[in-house]
Amino acid sequence: MMPCSRSRLSRPRPRPGVLGFLLFCWLLLPPVLSFAQDPAAELALRLGAPGSALVIDGLRLRDAEAVRRFYAARDHAPAWTGRDCARALVELSEAIELADTHGLDPDDYHRAALSGLALCDSDREIVASDAFMMLAAHLAGGRIDPVSVEPTWTARHPDLDPVALLERALAEGRVAATLEALAPADPLYGALREALTQLRAVEEAGGWPSPSAGPSLREGDQGARVVEVRMRLAAEGLTAVEAVEPELFDSVLVEAVRAFQSRANLEVDGVVGRQTLAELGKGTDARIAQVRANLERLRWLPADLGRRHLLVDIADFRLEAREDGRTVRVHRVIVGRDQRQSPSFSAPMTYLVLNPWWEVPRRLAVQDKLPQFKRDPAAVTRLGFEVIDATGRAVDPTTLVWNDYSARDFPFRLRQRPGPDNALGEVKLMLPNRHDVYLHDTPSRGLFARTRRDFSSGCIRVEDALGLAEWVLEGSGWDRERIDAAAATDTPIDIRLRAPLPVHLVYRTAALDAEGGLRLLADPYGRDPPLATALQRAAPR
Repeated sequence: MMPCSRSRLSRPRPRPGVLGFLLFCWLLLPPVLSFAQDPAAELALRLGAPGSALVIDGLRLRDAEAVRRFYAARDHAPAWTGRDCARALVELSEAIELADTHGLDPDDYHRAALSGLALCDSDREIVASDAFMMLAAHLAGGRIDPVSVEPTWTARHPDLDPVALLERALAEGRVAATLEALAPADPLYGALREALTQLRAVEEAGGWPSPSAGPSLREGDQGARVVEVRMRLAAEGLTAVEAVEPELFDSVLVEAVRAFQSRANLEVDGVVGRQTLAELGKGTDARIAQVRANLERLRWLPADLGRRHLLVDIADFRLEAREDGRTVRVHRVIVGRDQRQSPSFSAPMTYLVLNPWWEVPRRLAVQDKLPQFKRDPAAVTRLGFEVIDATGRAVDPTTLVWNDYSARDFPFRLRQRPGPDNALGEVKLMLPNRHDVYLHDTPSRGLFARTRRDFSSGCIRVEDALGLAEWVLEGSGWDRERIDAAAATDTPIDIRLRAPLPVHLVYRTAALDAEGGLRLLADPYGRDPPLATALQRAAPR
């Protein structure tokens, strides 16, 4: 199959943008042979030997070896130049311009070089192929290595074969469509792209006002800062700029603040306190950076997360059970506090335990439980803890003088028996991983009523964890009645899953509401700025 259509192209319509216009002009040039008498030989000579440096017009190619493999597979026949293939080059230029809507920088994909008509055809060939492969890699798997900013990341894409992808795109005459199809199909990705366009328009128009710093504002307060808050919320579409008494913090403004807080996952109290003021103070530049960061995070995820899988959205304090592309269950969750952040990673769930013992991790034993037992030695027995010495024998806790021990020389391990006070509640769902993080129930169920739920030591506490266990065990013979009966016994029961269930813990500061509208969330772990900074750096080569 030929790499492009053999039919004679009619004159294409100019597209907006400098690059599209220049390429249009190039197509109008007389049909002279600008390659040497033997274009394949010229390309082969220009590409050089495998392993050698390849610099075109001052550009070091991102993947010179892939470019060499591409042309070697086609006996160095040109792919992008000549009138029969010119449409492919126009489509590539359009895709490069559209990279901006993905939160990527078109200049990273040789835009300036490709718009330079002084390039000879062999150089244009090489630069165009490298640009396609680089843009394809970034759309399919992200522009930067996720581990560079989130070291716990484990989800990986299947390897992309850029040579086969480019060959197919040219053969089918679908360069732009092939690239666009590599971007995530997640509705959140589409909403973020739309928001990026809107935010840039607002920024070009001068941005929005940011409220001045100062003490908390609440219903009944008056002054110029109230007007600033009103104008900022009006820019979000949450209230009107006009008011009978614009300087008065009235009930209408309270409801607008509450709506803003709910969307951002702040405590919904209608008061413009420190955290709410910080979120309101983020300008369009910060929001654009946030949107770009979340577009990148979505590109890191593989397209296939599993036919049945769990997705834990850490910053949204939310767990979704998904099946055949649909969200079938949603659970509120409690995640790690800032000092003990829940990591981002993927792992298969392989079993669950009803009425689990809690084997207290060493760090929690010496940092949390030892100080507690020093204050209240009776809590050891009251809360159902056992103290185990180095030989594995249980020690009578009433014989211990807890103040004699420090975090450095604490010689025991702790475990808590099943029961109403057990920190893991009635069930833990196990996904073996190096972080020792899993999903579990909790006796502190009142905390799920909070909006911002970062209270744990890293593991994920799940509301209605037995309901989630029922979904996990579907088809295994463990229905809800049997699960409840077993949970009522306080006897530990291990249940192996018939097949591993993929679980993905992700950190995103963007989410969709029930109507599909975009919510930009607070950043509880402060992970947005490092990612935004990494995206600002020059593209990897």
